[in-house]
Amino acid sequence: MSVRPSGATPAARRNLLLTGLAALALALGGLGLIRADAGLTTRSVTVGGVPLSEVRAGPADGRRPGVVIAHGFAGSARLMRPLADSAVRHGAVALLLDFAGHGANPARLPGAGRDDGAARATLTHDLDVAVAHLRGLPDVDPARIVLVGHSMGAGAVTRYAADHPEILDTVAISLPDASDLPYGRPRSLLLVVGAAEFPGFHRAAEEALRRAPPWERAMTVVPATEHISVLFAGRTHEVVAGALPGRADGPPPDPTARLVAAGLLLLGFGLGFVPLVRVLCGPRRDGPAVVATAAWCPLLVAVAAAGVAAVAAAALPTTRLPLAVGGYVTGFLLLTGLLLAAAGRWWPALAPAGTGTPAGGRPPVRVALAAVVLTGYALVAVAVPIHLGLTSAFPVGARWWLLPVVAVGCLVLLIGAERVTAGRSWRYAAVGGIAVLALTASAVAGLAPGFVLLVVPLFAVLVGWQAAWAAVLRRSGAPGWVPALVGAVLLAWPVATTLPLD
Repeated sequence: MSVRPSGATPAARRNLLLTGLAALALALGGLGLIRADAGLTTRSVTVGGVPLSEVRAGPADGRRPGVVIAHGFAGSARLMRPLADSAVRHGAVALLLDFAGHGANPARLPGAGRDDGAARATLTHDLDVAVAHLRGLPDVDPARIVLVGHSMGAGAVTRYAADHPEILDTVAISLPDASDLPYGRPRSLLLVVGAAEFPGFHRAAEEALRRAPPWERAMTVVPATEHISVLFAGRTHEVVAGALPGRADGPPPDPTARLVAAGLLLLGFGLGFVPLVRVLCGPRRDGPAVVATAAWCPLLVAVAAAGVAAVAAAALPTTRLPLAVGGYVTGFLLLTGLLLAAAGRWWPALAPAGTGTPAGGRPPVRVALAAVVLTGYALVAVAVPIHLGLTSAFPVGARWWLLPVVAVGCLVLLIGAERVTAGRSWRYAAVGGIAVLALTASAVAGLAPGFVLLVVPLFAVLVGWQAAWAAVLRRSGAPGWVPALVGAVLLAWPVATTLPLD
């Protein structure tokens, strides 16, 4: 007489472990965000159409210095929140703003990314609104105002301070250009640049140093940082805190607290996807075997498709989409996907009969329901951690209709990739990598906006993320359109909600 072993199967135990790890990561991420806000109060207002966030560290006797913190291109007030935390814990009142076309500001930034006269005038207007509001707060000393800016925001605050001598100090992080600064203005300027930033930022900081007496300016090079990570470096926060007039003693800066919490939330959602797929789709059900093709075939086709799309997207009117940089990226993804799908359709050897993993006999209603739930989960997984711990990821204004447009471009790319790779995960991931490399090359060659080089690392992470989830879905027996739909949300949401409206 044989006895069947009792207890959970190995697959069930793995899913239980992943569920526990996901819950732990989500809990730790939530606690990290709560701790980052401990002792701080935030008040959000909109003045003259400009969204503003006041940050304070509890009540204080008398008036305190005020600091306006301005974000860079494709940034937001939320991205600069760690700098505000450091400033207020050293006795200041911090004011964060969303420039036109960014974050919660639904207005468009004319000439976004081109630094033309219209864009500069809009940035100056928004800064003027922020400075006037900060000066008018009852707990702020209007004679002790400091400006801090990053990248595009650094250029905006230095120009503003040059025309407003009443500004006490200015901190320019990753200043993009200093060629038009008047000599000796602004009167006190601290320059911060990451050691690994592009040479142009270093040249701009050195030019700014030459345009004033040496005792009025200083430059800090932050080791092992580039254009974004310089914002989360302790040395950068020390420079900002040191610029505050009459600064109070405060705890050492913890610039990565919110970033780490957001990372834990992303990890939790990422791990939780695996057991969720198992619950919704059940155990793996293999379909008919797919005829193998030479590994180089889909990769060669992907290189050709991405190359043609990179050139064609530059020639087509992609700038008509009112999303700076996003118009080109969306056009590139759409064209690449169409070319891949066409290759899969007209080159039978590339994607033979049986391409993709079928639904394994599951009822169509169950497959559709699983797709809806998993797509919603993907939206929450990408939007919530980014919005709470990194930068603004909530659509406003034209972003609501731009989202489905960008999503269609991403969906077509992923469907084309599924088609030419016959649902083989490593080839599918390689096609995504080729798309990232093609975007990088197009920016270097001048076909795409230069800012693409700064967003490519984030895009590469998103491509890797969706490729991993696609592999999980294939192992569950989901049809090829399901991972494409889920992946389109992961790619499109950050692109459509973070790049500037223009």
